[in-house]
Amino acid sequence: MKAKLKINFKKNNGLVPVIIQNYLNMKVLMLGYMNEDALLKTQKEGKVTFYSRTKKRLWTKGETSGNFLNVVKIYSDCDNDTILIQVIPEGNTCHKKRESCFGAMPDKGFLYELEKTISDRIECDAQSSYTNNLFKKGINKVSQKVGEEAVELVIEANRNNKKLFKNEAADLLYHLIILLKSKNIKLVDIERILKMRS
Repeated sequence: MKAKLKINFKKNNGLVPVIIQNYLNMKVLMLGYMNEDALLKTQKEGKVTFYSRTKKRLWTKGETSGNFLNVVKIYSDCDNDTILIQVIPEGNTCHKKRESCFGAMPDKGFLYELEKTISDRIECDAQSSYTNNLFKKGINKVSQKVGEEAVELVIEANRNNKKLFKNEAADLLYHLIILLKSKNIKLVDIERILKMRS
């Protein structure tokens, strides 16, 4: 857990700003401040501890709410006067019962937007939607479609047409997201497994 950080705490009267980011979806959750003791406690215990400027003491996020911020990685910026901590949050971060103190923020990347679009079309039962119609045919049909797209991708991988290969890869990803929805699994669940393997 301990990171080799050389933070310049003298620059701003012993405090440095700390950006908290969700490790799984990359959303910025909040901004707080740390002194050297808060950083050492955070590194030792694996839960984010700030220096509260209003309480004038160390304050572990979640000590009263139970919404702890479990540390995954700690970084310093190029000037060594700002800290970025990637966390896996327990519950909401904001005291207003929101995921982020910055309100509704988009999920990371286009694939997550696509996942939401696919989910919306299915949940709204959009009659003219290819996605919804495929989903309603059941998991066997969706699985079959993923298999067909995978075979087509393999075929194109052995040819020299990159445009067709990229299109088949896109088709496979699209149908895989529909299959994940059929199994009530989200992209973030798969991403979590891949990160654990790295």
